Amino acid sequence: MKKKIRKKDKVLVISGNYKGNKSFVIKILSKKNKAIVSGLNMVRKHSKPNVKLPKGGIVEKEAPIHISNLKKLKE
Repeated sequence: MKKKIRKKDKVLVISGNYKGNKSFVIKILSKKNKAIVSGLNMVRKHSKPNVKLPKGGIVEKEAPIHISNLKKLKE
């Protein structure tokens, strides 16, 4: 399947909880046909203590969105 969406493209979410939001693509997961979009689909992950977070805790990060739910916008 040919991918029309690439890294740094501006996209519009056309379905799902974030329908109507516009943002930029951070990363493409081509084997799963998903993309990580900045500031959308945020999830909370529990983290063990490590070098970055000595105490550990809850970290918010973007989760992937399926490419079929995204539409590339002209810039």
